[in-house]
Amino acid sequence: MANTPDIKTLDWTKIFNGVALLLCCLSLAFIALYLRPVAQWATNQNVCVAQEVAKSQAPISWGVRKCNGRSKVYQVK
Repeated sequence: MANTPDIKTLDWTKIFNGVALLLCCLSLAFIALYLRPVAQWATNQNVCVAQEVAKSQAPISWGVRKCNGRSKVYQVK
């Protein structure tokens, strides 16, 4: 009976690692949720730039400025 495990002994290292892993997973989930609007904005920017470049045959940098509302500041002459 010397090899029987003691039920009252807890392995605190495993408990701490499990809690830390759970907190990391929750943190990454919150970060992913809060970055969703940024991902949607980036997709919209890509579509806008592609349309502006195709429509005006201008360089990509011009399409980026136009989609950001700065085309009047940086007019190509």
